[in-house]
Amino acid sequence: MGRKKAYTESELLDMTKKLLLEHGYEGFHVKLLSQHLIGARSTIYQYYANKEEIVAACMKRVIIKVIEKASAVDESNPMVALQQLLQVYVEESEFHQLLGDANKINAGVSVAVAQDLEYIEQSHEILKVQLMRLFGRSLQEGHLREDIPIPALISVFFNLVNAPNMMKLPLSKWSGLLFDMWLNGAKR
Repeated sequence: MGRKKAYTESELLDMTKKLLLEHGYEGFHVKLLSQHLIGARSTIYQYYANKEEIVAACMKRVIIKVIEKASAVDESNPMVALQQLLQVYVEESEFHQLLGDANKINAGVSVAVAQDLEYIEQSHEILKVQLMRLFGRSLQEGHLREDIPIPALISVFFNLVNAPNMMKLPLSKWSGLLFDMWLNGAKR
């Protein structure tokens, strides 16, 4: 009977996410990961062949959670749905910045990396289509200004995700405040 692994794949990906957030893509490496996991470095290679596979799998795992939460949003009221989507995005705001590093990963390293990166790209498209649909309905229902093009509204909306929560508010309050500022502005 073989020796039990000291950590699960889920624990490995949790630690990968933590280390990516702390060190960025360039500062992350397998040795660093193994230093933060209890067990032999060789256990990592039972799950993934290299850094690129680990990072791509970690990114895919996060985007799967975002897609699941975004898909669960009730779209019957498009403005409420947009506010809920913003909260979903804010919950993963730190990792959102790292998803920008997906283009740094060499998709040619393995089939697994290429497939995970393709999934991430398709997921972004799914989220974009959902936002376009909700913004279109919000505009049709008269909730948004007609003089601002939808791509501009979406761009500013999506960039709210990167706003630092300097007041350390709970995420639901923070995303609500961001949504209110986006929708109503800062004027009196």
